[in-house]
Amino acid sequence: MLTFISVVGARPNFMKVAPLHRALLPHADRVQHLICHTGQHYDEKMSKVFFEDLELPQPDIYLGVGSGSHAEQTARVMVEFEKVCLEHQPDLVIVVGDVNSTLACSVTAAKLHIPVAHVEAGLRSFDRDMPEEINRMVTDVIADYLFVTEDAGMRNLRHEGVAEEKIFFVGHVMIDSLSYYREKAALSPALAEFDLLPKAYTLVTLHRPSNVDVKENLEKILSIFEAIQEQTRFIFPVHPRTRNRIAEFGLQQRFDAITSLTLCDPIGYLDFLKLMDNAALILTDSGGIQEESTWLQVPCVTLRESTERPVTAEVGTNEVVGLSVPLAVEKSRAALNGSAKRGNIPELWDGKAAERIVKILLEKLSK
Repeated sequence: MLTFISVVGARPNFMKVAPLHRALLPHADRVQHLICHTGQHYDEKMSKVFFEDLELPQPDIYLGVGSGSHAEQTARVMVEFEKVCLEHQPDLVIVVGDVNSTLACSVTAAKLHIPVAHVEAGLRSFDRDMPEEINRMVTDVIADYLFVTEDAGMRNLRHEGVAEEKIFFVGHVMIDSLSYYREKAALSPALAEFDLLPKAYTLVTLHRPSNVDVKENLEKILSIFEAIQEQTRFIFPVHPRTRNRIAEFGLQQRFDAITSLTLCDPIGYLDFLKLMDNAALILTDSGGIQEESTWLQVPCVTLRESTERPVTAEVGTNEVVGLSVPLAVEKSRAALNGSAKRGNIPELWDGKAAERIVKILLEKLSK
């Protein structure tokens, strides 16, 4: 019997591990699959959303490391995860994405000579000011199995000298979750709750410190809202830190003056998926939402200078505009007028990535 430990550190990680868990269930006679939640991000209010509404498995192991600086958080995860590895002696550690837990558990496992699989490998923004970029790069150097979502990831890993036999182009587990839950999300009452009509509003998500913690940049984003407010409603689930910055920077009055803008608390996955699926436009700085909007075929304007997911712009519906207010307004108006660029769904984004990953791992690790 093989033992696999999958690591989740932040809420989006669950959406990547859940398809792997489902794909492993038919192989329960060969693989014991344990889920370790490091507790890097934990919100008691969200637990029902994940474990009941989304039918996700409860973690087998909870480390409870909490927040802290990048160094503190990474160190705590390493100390606690080492104990987990020594107790359970896994044959494989699976990490997903690019959070601090991804890096910490990869390094810990590698030093204990436990094979590491990185799901969503090879993505690069080429911006080392982003902590996620460091996490991705280090994890890919030490991983034994690198599962890639798009062609750019293959190119990046080859350019960095990763051995070809470690690299596998499998598609995207996040799209597995999106396709799996879309029908259930269609039943969400989110549109009615916010008094929204399908394809008649703009969904906004902003969380990157470079956007929300810098007054000048937050003012630019506000200018974009002001320029297109006559054409659209806005629904903006706001992180508490962003709310604090709006007040701190003295911008609350300008936000309040946009009568078509609704600021709300962060919302659950199914409600958010319903809002994404029915939006006329998405304004975001999120990596994952660039991918999800591409699969949903919803126009997306990304308020970042670069993207580690270039297929969303090369093939999909995404337009990366930085914080150029004129360009963001131009692309947003085009989408709202029905003349946004048309995108296609990238290769292998078919909802079956987890099945491919499990097949490869079982072939490689079977005893």
